[in-house]
Amino acid sequence: MEAELYRQMRDLEDRHWWFVGRRAIVASLLRSSGLPEGARMLDLGCGTGGNLSMLSEFGQVVGAELDEHAAQLASERGCAPIVRGTLPDGLPLDTGVFHCVTLLDVLEHIDDDRATLETVNRLLAPAGQLLITVPAFPFLWGAHDVAHHHQRRYRAKGLRQLLEMTGYEITTLSYCNTWLFPVAAVVRLSRRCFPGREGDRGAGAELSLPPAPVNTLLAAVFASERHLLRMGLPFGVSLVVLAKKPH
Repeated sequence: MEAELYRQMRDLEDRHWWFVGRRAIVASLLRSSGLPEGARMLDLGCGTGGNLSMLSEFGQVVGAELDEHAAQLASERGCAPIVRGTLPDGLPLDTGVFHCVTLLDVLEHIDDDRATLETVNRLLAPAGQLLITVPAFPFLWGAHDVAHHHQRRYRAKGLRQLLEMTGYEITTLSYCNTWLFPVAAVVRLSRRCFPGREGDRGAGAELSLPPAPVNTLLAAVFASERHLLRMGLPFGVSLVVLAKKPH
């Protein structure tokens, strides 16, 4: 991503409704996943480190990040050691040792997503777990995806096939950010139909912090979906998956 986006994310990810809601969803799935006490956790593509404190509740966390600026911002949080590395083939990490690996809006940035999932499989201990979030539905592609250097958006069927092909057993696969999907779809499609309109700042507009009451409400609405993910929500702006490596 662009350096300016990293600076924005570091400032906003502790408070912005989208990051707050996603952390609530990820934490809920991890609490019910049966991780051992003191689990060895790895946050791949940890960015500026906004998820490290939450993940440290479940065990000993290591963050891995490609971008030097983002890695420095993550390290300054003091939550976890940060290693520099690239996916799929440039990670200075031991294989077969992690109880849980998270890829939180990371996989869509990588050219070879299949090789990346194969690499993660090798990093996991037997019965280790993988938690992924990715953007959903190619028809929602827009300025946000371009600014964040995304390679693709996913559909549930294709992501399921990719995970099964790379040796995972899926525990939970669901769309999320469902309640706000109609609004997001209208906004994204209108920007595509009417590019360059006054007030449309693309990804920058999506990263801005709403007024406090609105921000709190949106975070609560998004986070509430954590109670429904096990049944599988049929559509949403994102996808979330909890999968495991077989014994």
